[in-house]
Amino acid sequence: MTMRGGPPRMQQQPDGTARQSQVVTTFGPGAMVDLLTDAVLVGGLDFWSYDRNYAVPIINEPRLRDAIVERFRQLGRELSPDQPFRAPPVGNDREPSKFAGVQVLEFPHWFVCQNQRCRSLMRRDGLELKSHRYIHQCERTTKAECVPVRFVSACKRGHIDEFHWIAFVHAAQSKEPGKERCAAPSLTFEEGATGDFNDIRIVCACGANEKLNATYGLKLPCFGSRPWLGPEGKEACSESIRLLVRTASNSYFPQVVSALSIPDPSGDLQEKVRSVWDVVKSSTKELLQAFRQIDKVRIALRDFSDDEVLLAVSAIHEDKPITQGPIRTAEFIQLTSARPEAKGDLAPIGTDFFAREVRPKDGLPAGVAQLVVASKLREVVAQIGFTRLEPVSPDLQGEYDLGVETAALGLTTNWLPASEFRGEGVFIRFDEDAVRAWEEKPAVLKRGKQLLAGYEAWCGTLVDAEARKAAPPFPGVRFYMLHSLSHLLMSAISLECGYAASALRERIYCGPSHRDPTPMAAILLSTGTSGTEGTLGGLVEQGRQLRAHLQAAFDMGRLCSNDPVCATHSPEKDQAERFLEGAACHGCLFIAECSCERFNRYLDRSLVVPSIGHPAELAFFSQRP
Repeated sequence: MTMRGGPPRMQQQPDGTARQSQVVTTFGPGAMVDLLTDAVLVGGLDFWSYDRNYAVPIINEPRLRDAIVERFRQLGRELSPDQPFRAPPVGNDREPSKFAGVQVLEFPHWFVCQNQRCRSLMRRDGLELKSHRYIHQCERTTKAECVPVRFVSACKRGHIDEFHWIAFVHAAQSKEPGKERCAAPSLTFEEGATGDFNDIRIVCACGANEKLNATYGLKLPCFGSRPWLGPEGKEACSESIRLLVRTASNSYFPQVVSALSIPDPSGDLQEKVRSVWDVVKSSTKELLQAFRQIDKVRIALRDFSDDEVLLAVSAIHEDKPITQGPIRTAEFIQLTSARPEAKGDLAPIGTDFFAREVRPKDGLPAGVAQLVVASKLREVVAQIGFTRLEPVSPDLQGEYDLGVETAALGLTTNWLPASEFRGEGVFIRFDEDAVRAWEEKPAVLKRGKQLLAGYEAWCGTLVDAEARKAAPPFPGVRFYMLHSLSHLLMSAISLECGYAASALRERIYCGPSHRDPTPMAAILLSTGTSGTEGTLGGLVEQGRQLRAHLQAAFDMGRLCSNDPVCATHSPEKDQAERFLEGAACHGCLFIAECSCERFNRYLDRSLVVPSIGHPAELAFFSQRP
């Protein structure tokens, strides 16, 4: 995919490139990107251009489509019911065209002169553009290159704008009675020897100056600027802005939802019902029994119960899809229903899903109920919005509360950017009875209260009512255990399977028995890439050696290089405000954020393996598997 400088200029040669999958996550609409010679803001969906000589790349995934379209419809937001997902446009590096790519907007417009004797802070209007670089005339005979200032302003709703440098510097001066406002501001960006934030001072030629750390206490209004949506993107906003470093990790949190492509029996049911629609369209429970005496109805519906048929008839009348249940519950049922592996089993050509249950020769470790290897997996990932400053976490089904206001991806479009990944995976289901018995242990209940207290303390830091509304419910100790074990296993398996740790991804299936009608306790570790037909089978083969990898994970988790500080950490009343993790840090559980579903939150290895300062019964694997 190519990135092209947005209005007013549109060159033939692209300003930069990015992988398609990155445009649905890291570099999506509204994200700030540093190109070779520019700092830019990725344009919204209205500024995506597709090559006219090729069909628009539509991505189909019925389950994900049905889940998102229906929820968007309930909120009065329009989304195409037939083709809601598109892949980002693909550019041709050999023959680049201005009609294929993503327009980007130069942002910010404030620059800092790199001459150490000058350090002027000014808008780009007063600079000379030469060879795609901005030049400042410092003195009569001295010129120096300028770089974009590394600070902008943003609010929690995703709005972003230039920081109001002139108003900030003169804020104290304007409050002094009788003191005139500066008529011709000329700013200088002064940094200390270390470049530390607390040493940065903005100075005006009139004598007004202010340290940048003074922004912490300021309540500056947000003007609702959304430059990635174009000139008409501005909207009303009641939030306050905060100073934001352009390259900071909290500058962009994409909200993505995903689904595995699994067989959809409801699609076959609807097709069969439509084939005899002239007969069954007015069916009731009693009438359907009579209709089944008709040969064509009996043959078409013989594989389906009366309740299933009536549900399909109702869905067709209401023009709604027949859902297989929540996204992850349907996947869990499909994976746990996998047939036992037989000799000579090969995935059919062109299939998107092929999974088989495996029984290792040495048996399954205690606490593990089922092992499934999937040699064929297809996952579709779609972006529905994004936030800045604070992430919004999904629920246990991997879905977001769409009622919470997030930044829009486009103004006039009725589709969402998406990408598809093909690869392989290993599914591990834990024994529900063993998990439930572990949850009821006194040590686990006590630790659960500490984790819940930390979660409530974290919620207390969200002073904004909208942010509190967006906060997901406390996931429970079951999720903490599954999530922590997933991280340990990814680190252990990556050493043997041939894939880097950042190439593995997790998918947690957690449905506590007291909350979910389908109790779930499983993890899916997968690897895959966009634009390829699959992987080389390394992960599937390592899945067959589950016991060895669990033993390696057990050994890795028992001791951390930061112990005993890490092991004894409690999120309850934590002075460091690490409210969402227990015994977890960069030395033991944290992994690459592209691999983790929860930004390395909700982790505690003491729930998985025995650790310093905790009783052995607290760990799900109290003994080495």
